[in-house]
Amino acid sequence: MRTLTILIVIIAVMHISNLINVTLLDGEWSGIIIWLSTILFLISMVVYGREVNRNRKK
Repeated sequence: MRTLTILIVIIAVMHISNLINVTLLDGEWSGIIIWLSTILFLISMVVYGREVNRNRKK
């Protein structure tokens, strides 16, 4: 899977989880959603860093 596709999917999951938390759950799970968003952000930074290193070596 392309790096750009992975990053877009991660961003979409982050936004959809926030939207569901605010609209359906009335913000009751905000702590869990923040942790999920943080973990997804760190995963996306690792994916981006690996891609930058791969392009730098070429």
